Amino acid sequence: MPALSPIQSYQRLFALTGPLYVLVAFVARIPLAMSQIASLLAVTAATGSYTAGGVTAGALAVANAVFAPVAGSLSDRLGQRPVLVVQSVVGTLGLAALAGLTVLHEAGQPWWPLPVVAALGGAFVPQVGTMARVRWRPISRRRGGEDTRMIDAAFSYEGAADEASFVLGPAVVGLIAAVVDPVASLVVAAVLLGAFGTWFAVHPTGALVGPAPATTGDVARLLTPALVILAATQLSVGMVFGSVQTGTSVLATQAGMPGLTGLLHALLGVGSVLAGLAVVAVPETFTHERRLRLFTAALVVLALPLLLVGSLKGLTLALLGLGLAIAPTMITNFALAERITPVRRVGAAMTLLAAATGGGYAVGAALAGRFADVGGHRPAFAVTIGATVLALTLALAGARTLRHASLTTSRQELSVPGKDLEPVG
Repeated sequence: MPALSPIQSYQRLFALTGPLYVLVAFVARIPLAMSQIASLLAVTAATGSYTAGGVTAGALAVANAVFAPVAGSLSDRLGQRPVLVVQSVVGTLGLAALAGLTVLHEAGQPWWPLPVVAALGGAFVPQVGTMARVRWRPISRRRGGEDTRMIDAAFSYEGAADEASFVLGPAVVGLIAAVVDPVASLVVAAVLLGAFGTWFAVHPTGALVGPAPATTGDVARLLTPALVILAATQLSVGMVFGSVQTGTSVLATQAGMPGLTGLLHALLGVGSVLAGLAVVAVPETFTHERRLRLFTAALVVLALPLLLVGSLKGLTLALLGLGLAIAPTMITNFALAERITPVRRVGAAMTLLAAATGGGYAVGAALAGRFADVGGHRPAFAVTIGATVLALTLALAGARTLRHASLTTSRQELSVPGKDLEPVG
């Protein structure tokens, strides 16, 4: 078949579902991008304590990372629709309860209930981006057979959409907080989750990721050596996010403009979105294992200028450049995980990688904070360099394992009679 341009690839991809599904799936992932920074700002403003705000936001993020793989495993077993409906409803109530408690909080009162409620709510906020990735293969299969180019286009789009949501989400929170009130941003996140999260859950494409057949025998193994390599690589990428945000905050504060931290960090996402959308143009003959090595090497090269940055202008250019390698690395990582994972465990694998990203973010931010206390922004950015080197090392050392796992899984699936006729989970 003739090669397609990126635009043609996305036109064919979106024609599989129609534009409405694409819009619903994108908006449904924004509450997750809003919730952490919204809880940080709202609780800090209500309590007057940065510690309270940070603990609350951290509790929400950690709970989401811990329980995301649980939700993924349940969706593999029960189907996406019931799991996502429960998550959307309970997550909405959790965010709304956090907003209510924040409004009712009075000076001098203990603030410990706020992170507890935030954790309960965060545990149920769905990872819509990972669930959307799982849907594309059965969508493609339903429309007349699997097309590997369409699956690659789907993962390129989903990676870019995730990055765009994490740029747009904090921006929306900042706008609402400035115009109305920080608590209002939590309410908006809850409303969006209740409306679009539920809509995404009950969309007809959700039925394609149905419950596992009752005749299924032993549950396929999830934690293979290959998936562990990919999860560790994704943890490294999360460390890049966390350490960059910490280093950016330190440099912006040193420059007397701490309020620019969020905007500067968003620049990382701008370059990432553009590069992510372009990944679909990579030829099929350039295998995913080779792509991972190339993109992680680019991460190392593009992160090095951070050690030379001494001004916000220089940081702006460095972050735009670094972003060009982030989405391609993540897209390739998720695509490889989908390819090497048994079809009945794909939901769990996708959410495991998402959880690894969140865990890496926390590790990177904590390490960079320790280093920044000692020597400022450069030691913090040194953590970023270390994280990219770790990602490249994993890609190089794990190449043979990943290639073998990909070939093995493909052969196993081809040997299953009637595979294309089952609902996929």
